Amino acid sequence: MGIPRRFSRRTCLRAAGVTLTLPMLDAMQPAKAASTISAAPRRMICINTTLGLHTPNLFPTQTGHNYELTPYLEPLRDFRSDLTVFSGLSHPEVDGGHPAELCYLTSAPHPRADNFRNTISLDQYAVEQLVPDTRFDSLVLASSHTGMSITRSGVPIPAEQRPSLLFRKMFVAGTPREVTAQVQRLKQGKSIMDTLLNEARDFQKGLGKQDQQKLDEYFSSVRQVETRMLSAQDWARRPKPVVDAQPPQDISSSVEVVGRVKLMIDLIHLALQTDSTRFITFALNGFNAVPAIQGVTQDWHNLSHHGQDPAKLAELRVVEMEVMQLFAQLLLKLKNTPEQSGTLLDQTIVLFGSNLGNASSHDNRNLPILVAGGLAGRKAGGRHLRYTKPEPLANLAGDLSGQLTGGRDLLAAIAEHRPPLCDGAQGLQTVEMICSVFESHRQGGRRVTFPLETR
Repeated sequence: MGIPRRFSRRTCLRAAGVTLTLPMLDAMQPAKAASTISAAPRRMICINTTLGLHTPNLFPTQTGHNYELTPYLEPLRDFRSDLTVFSGLSHPEVDGGHPAELCYLTSAPHPRADNFRNTISLDQYAVEQLVPDTRFDSLVLASSHTGMSITRSGVPIPAEQRPSLLFRKMFVAGTPREVTAQVQRLKQGKSIMDTLLNEARDFQKGLGKQDQQKLDEYFSSVRQVETRMLSAQDWARRPKPVVDAQPPQDISSSVEVVGRVKLMIDLIHLALQTDSTRFITFALNGFNAVPAIQGVTQDWHNLSHHGQDPAKLAELRVVEMEVMQLFAQLLLKLKNTPEQSGTLLDQTIVLFGSNLGNASSHDNRNLPILVAGGLAGRKAGGRHLRYTKPEPLANLAGDLSGQLTGGRDLLAAIAEHRPPLCDGAQGLQTVEMICSVFESHRQGGRRVTFPLETR
C-alpha cells in the first residue's frame, strides 16, 4: 500500500493562468490526525430570535432523554439525538426587556442603565482564543436589523443584512486592481497602527500603575488588530472558494421573513463548508409589521405581547413554527454535509434561543435555549435539562468555550482575560462558576452548581 499523499489546505490547481481553490480534503489534514474527527475545525453558530418563543410550546414537561416532543420541537424530530433543550437558564441582573438583545452573548447587567457598558460577546471571545486561520474571523449577520456581536471594548459590530453582499465578499473574486487597492488599504491601516502605538508608548512614560495597566490592555487590542490586518493582506491575495451556487437575489421587504432567513441559512452553510469562517452570529429580528406568513394577520411584535389572548397565541404559534422549521433546515444542511468521518454538524456548536423568556411581559428569565451539534452530540444529546433554580447562562457559555478549544485549560485564560458572558457585579461569581464547570468536566463528573432535573 502506498503512502497517502498530503497537501496543504492552501493547495490550489493552476493552469493557463487560472487558479482554482480546492475544497477541504482529508488529505489536507495533518497525517497524525487524518483518521480522527477531532482534527476538523471547531465551529460555532449563535442564533437569537429577538422576539422570543412561547415557551409552553417549546419546553417539555418531562426531563431527561424520554421527554415527549412539544409542538416547537416536532420540526426537530430528526435531530433529537443531536439536540439538548435547556430550561431554567437566564442572565443574572440582565433585565429591561428588548434591550437585553445586546446582552444575549455577553450577560452585561442592566442594559437600560445610563451607565451601561457592554463587554465582549461569546463569539468574539472564541475568536480571540482560537485565532482561526480563515478569510473572516467571524461573520455577524442579521435578518433585518442589528446584530448581536460585541467587541472587547463593548462596541456592537455592524451586521450584514444583504445576502448578495455577503456572497460577493465570500465568493466573488475582485479584479487585480481591486485586490491591489484592498492590500494597499490594509497596509496603510497597519502603518497608521504602528504610528499610534509608538506615540502611545511615549505617552505611557510617567503614568501611574493603574493607567499603565489600562494602556497595556489597549496595546493588546491594537496588536490583535495589527495581526488581523497582516492576515487580511495574505487572504486578500488568495483566490476565493469556488462554489456551485448562484448569487442570491436580495429580498427587499423585511416582512418576507421566511425567504430572507432561508437566503442567510444557505450562506451560513456555505461559509462553514468552505471554511471561510468558523464563527457566525445571526440575529433573527422580529419587527412591528405583519409577517408574510399564511394565516397571520397581526404584526409580529403585537403577537409577542399576547397577554394570553387565544387568538394572538394561535397566530404567534404559526409564526414561531416557521422559525423552528427554518432552524431545522439549517441543521439538515449541516448534517447532510460530510466532513472526514462525520458531518459538518458534528464539528459545529449551534446555540439557538432568545434574550426573552416571556416576551409578553418583557421577562428576561427562563430563556428558551437549544444547543445542537458538536456539544450536544458528545455530551448530552437527546435530553431536556431543567434547572430547578435559576442557572446563569454563563455556565453553558463556559461549556461551549471548552468544547471549542478542544480541552484547552481555560482556567489560565480566564485569569488573564475577562471571561465570556460576565461583567459588573456578577463577574467574580461567573468566573467561579465557569471554573467549576471545567473542573467537573476534567474529573469526568457533571456540574452541580444548581439542582438539575435529568430523570
